[in-house]
Amino acid sequence: MNRREDPASGAPSATDALLSRDAGDDAVAARADAAGAAGPMAGEAPPPGLDAEPRSARRAVGASSFHESARAQVAGGAHYIDDLPEVKGTLHAAPILSPVAHGRLRGVEAGAALALPGVRGVVLARDVPGDPVLAAFAHDEPVFAQDTVQFAGQVVGLVLADTVMQARRAARQVRLDIDALPPVLSVHEALAQESYVLPPVVVRRGDAQAALAAAPHRLHGTLEVGGQEHFYLEGQIAYALPLEQGQWHIHSSTQHPGEVQHWVAHALGIDSHAVTVACRRMGGGFGGKETQAGHLAVWAAVAAHKTGRPVKLRLDRDDDFMVTGKRHPFAYDWDVGFDGTGRIHGLRLRMAVNCGFSADLSGPVADRAVFHCDNAYFLEDVEIASYRCKTNTQSHTAFRGFGGPQGVIAIETILGDIARALGRDALDVRLANLYGLQERNVTHYQMAVEDNVLHDLLPKLEQTSQYRRRHEAVSAWNARHRTLKRGLALTPVKFGISFTATLFNQAGALVHVYTDGSVQVNHGGTEMGQGLHTKVAQIVADELGVPLARVLVTASDTSKVPNASATAASSGTDLNGRAAQYAARHVRDNLAAFVAGMDGCGAGAVRFEGGRIRTPKASHAWGDVVKAAYANRIQLWSDGFYRTPKIHYDKATLTGRPFYYFAYGAACTEVAIDTLTGESRVLAVDILHDVGRSINPAIDLGQVEGGFVQGMGWLTTEQLVWDTEGRLATHAPSTYKIPATGDIPEHFRVAFWHEANREDNVGGSKAVGEPPFMLAISVYEALREAVAAARGDAGPVHLVAPATAENVLRALGGVQDG
Repeated sequence: MNRREDPASGAPSATDALLSRDAGDDAVAARADAAGAAGPMAGEAPPPGLDAEPRSARRAVGASSFHESARAQVAGGAHYIDDLPEVKGTLHAAPILSPVAHGRLRGVEAGAALALPGVRGVVLARDVPGDPVLAAFAHDEPVFAQDTVQFAGQVVGLVLADTVMQARRAARQVRLDIDALPPVLSVHEALAQESYVLPPVVVRRGDAQAALAAAPHRLHGTLEVGGQEHFYLEGQIAYALPLEQGQWHIHSSTQHPGEVQHWVAHALGIDSHAVTVACRRMGGGFGGKETQAGHLAVWAAVAAHKTGRPVKLRLDRDDDFMVTGKRHPFAYDWDVGFDGTGRIHGLRLRMAVNCGFSADLSGPVADRAVFHCDNAYFLEDVEIASYRCKTNTQSHTAFRGFGGPQGVIAIETILGDIARALGRDALDVRLANLYGLQERNVTHYQMAVEDNVLHDLLPKLEQTSQYRRRHEAVSAWNARHRTLKRGLALTPVKFGISFTATLFNQAGALVHVYTDGSVQVNHGGTEMGQGLHTKVAQIVADELGVPLARVLVTASDTSKVPNASATAASSGTDLNGRAAQYAARHVRDNLAAFVAGMDGCGAGAVRFEGGRIRTPKASHAWGDVVKAAYANRIQLWSDGFYRTPKIHYDKATLTGRPFYYFAYGAACTEVAIDTLTGESRVLAVDILHDVGRSINPAIDLGQVEGGFVQGMGWLTTEQLVWDTEGRLATHAPSTYKIPATGDIPEHFRVAFWHEANREDNVGGSKAVGEPPFMLAISVYEALREAVAAARGDAGPVHLVAPATAENVLRALGGVQDG
């Protein structure tokens, strides 16, 4: 193994070893050893276990504590919904799916299904007791298909049976009478027909047309970027239990229990207080369980209402692919004017968003793409048009980044083409366009960029990744080799943190201290493997000064914290961590006043740390004080509420301050392509990412690595293909390829930026769930550099994403469409 050394030392680096290999080894990168792969860079925060300054053993925040469910998950003791004991009389449901993309639904023939052993009934649109249309904000999606079907895979109804397999076999025996209609299957068809789920949006600043006309240089370009399947390990599932007196308990694998509660109540025609929704954990979400988990909960609840029996609905993987929405595919065209340094003078950008058959979250996803199509760059004279296209496919939905990646990739592609047109290094063009620190620092939506660290972060990564030296080495390699070509790219990320819908930027929590000194926390966020519960427990432990082991975070539950926002927008810890901190602080203040009275001092002099409560006169064991406080009737529980400050924006004009702060980062990626086959491999990755003052460095490191790899999959292997009839052809792991262990680059080095959040965020931290996803755009740009090297011209590189082998060959000119 090779470990990258300081460039000044003269010692060989991992990249030196990589570049010195023969062509036969071209697709294999040398990896730094374990210490080097995650080792600290000068001026950056160290990774887990390598703290620059020893932390007090009494502090939980800042320590790399194990995920709160890690041991249970490894031992098979962590329960997901399908692990829960089933109530006597439970029925299992399976969906009846439309086989056509668009048509009039004439009838449903279920006789053959009902005749099968174990089958107990069929549920259709007429069985919905409340509103037959889901309670989504656009009110444009039926619970079950009624008069028409809108995509291949739309749920027409359910079959109920005693076992899962009986229900699934029976569902395939149901016959649908459908008169097929012509489907709209692409954004280009939708644009031509003006088929939209929501009206188009245009954002302007300055005079883009005049700036384009006056610019010294000008380019036109197009780009198409595909969608992405969430591929969570735990599929979509809901378990609906009817209770006494018209009440309901719903187990839902959801990122938004409050919305599931609202949707179920709406469909059943009852008040929300009669529905309780609980979620202990999800086996992954990535945005796919923000709204679309609600569909399954409603379907199961309607079936349970009809039969009076508990109903469980768990989609198998194929049905999950067919039924649920994906990341939104985008198509772009642009006209850009620029000068000899590559600085953009004017830009007109059109983004056509494939939304599927209903609005779902397409409006805010498309809005965030508009907000992030600047990425890290100042756009003075700009016009951005966003078209929210209606097609006869699955209704696309939230996915990690929530439109941000689709905005960022557009400007990075434009800058890459500008650099090639000018014959300049792409990093220099990117640096020339960065937001300024004192001027050129206001976005096209009128938000000032006040916390920009990229002017320091980018040069640091340029140095520690040895970008300039490696760029020369890659050029030398490409000059010597005809078949295997390499590319190198360093791209930044600036990602806004907050829900763009301002009302969702609020959270609540409960903290209970029991008389034995143990602490229970409940908050409105959900745990999907990202470590939210662990971080919240760390925050509460430090606020009360108790060991982390004394704090337990319980299942998300609408009967405990009402009206909670979705766990999304990377804001789970920002919102719920602060709310839990405030709740714990109320309890702490009660105890401080009590102890101050006992010891005759001011409450401000009371300290909570290391499991003890200290005053200038005495040191008390935490448990002793808790017992004494209870005996003196001191409140030992409290609620906490937090609302994000400073944010506001006009939804009509998309201007204002939609984000509390920005998270930053950058990645330097090296790739190789085989010009004969189109195959590619990521050889080496160096990341420097801004997580603020990390609450849990190990968890944050996992989020950075996982986000990057998921983004790499979006842009290289994860291709969704619909056939000419509108049926999804890539609906199983056999045809849809997420990154596997063999795709992880051998050299994969992550370091954290050293600076705390400049805004008053919990613990000085920054959100880390979504921003690292966009670091993988460096993979795409490196692939385009390799293609350009193979072609040997300065023309734009039109590489459709994902950059599959076929698409790489098309970009090289080796495959003709059609």
